[in-house]
Amino acid sequence: MRKRLIFQLTVSTMTVAGLLLASSIRSPVLAESAHPAAEAKKLIEEAKTSGLAPLPAVPAPADATAEARITLGRRLFYENRVSQDGNVSCGHCHQADLAASDGLPKAIGVFGKVNPRNAPSIFNAGLQFKEHWRGDRESLEDQAEKSLTGAAAFGNPDFAAVKAKLVEIPGYKEAFAKAFPGDPDPISSKNWGLAVAAFERTLLTPSRYDAFLAGDAKALSATEQAGLHKFIEVGCASCHDGPGLGGGSFQKFGIVEDYWKETGVATPDKGRADVTKNDADLYVFKVPQLRNVAKTAPYFHDGSVAELARAVHIMGKVQLGKDLGDKDVGEIVAFLGSLTGPVPANYAPLTPFPDAPAAK
Repeated sequence: MRKRLIFQLTVSTMTVAGLLLASSIRSPVLAESAHPAAEAKKLIEEAKTSGLAPLPAVPAPADATAEARITLGRRLFYENRVSQDGNVSCGHCHQADLAASDGLPKAIGVFGKVNPRNAPSIFNAGLQFKEHWRGDRESLEDQAEKSLTGAAAFGNPDFAAVKAKLVEIPGYKEAFAKAFPGDPDPISSKNWGLAVAAFERTLLTPSRYDAFLAGDAKALSATEQAGLHKFIEVGCASCHDGPGLGGGSFQKFGIVEDYWKETGVATPDKGRADVTKNDADLYVFKVPQLRNVAKTAPYFHDGSVAELARAVHIMGKVQLGKDLGDKDVGEIVAFLGSLTGPVPANYAPLTPFPDAPAAK
């Protein structure tokens, strides 16, 4: 009887152990459950107090004219026939599968010309206080308009060259007239900028992070929540704040030490100093927004760093004077991954207006 009892207990113990082992193999994520609701609520308040915020809702078009303007902007965003070589459009450097970036260290424009800096994502760009790394474009409208004559962008000598191509494409005359009713000359460089910017302002990408800030404690994993806390604790949020986690200020790249010693760049970019001609702006750049950053490699203004973990480590060192360990970096990278949102449904190009029939 005693041997039978010992045998049964042994079998029961082994069965329980086996079930626990099997359960852990089937559900490895059980080891990483979300923080308790109370801790998550505390972290949400910490984030908001630190200046972080969810994305705003995409405003509905005010009227039919606003809707027509957005639709025109969507067409123009993908219109390559107006570039000097007929190949470059806005969408050329802002690809959907790369979160509206291009995956290159430096963007390539008309006739294969290399731009001086990396092409940032256009998603959520309407939240930024200025455009371009050096802030030399005042707004989305300014950026879109000036890209038409940018030497390494569309490459046109002036807008007259652009207009000559637009008027030859049936469909644009009516589209511009609907988008800018009452304008005696609707096909203008200003209206190009207004239309493209109206479309770009609709390209917001809310993610699980926004759901977390709204109170869903389970929207972020334990590791992602730890990364958010670390992101705030070490000082990242002091610059990467607001709904875009950046894009709202200028900052010197290399506050604690020269950035190029870590990125390996031989010739450092002088940044905003080349725009303002002010030595106080040497190596100053716009703080980039971090939305969708896990999908927009390579990193920094010159695309000099291929991996996000390496970029995080460099930022800790040259901006904050902190040598972040692998665990801290891993948690921050996990959090940054939660900033990836789905590609907006309206980002796909519309069917292009057909070319004019060939003259007989």
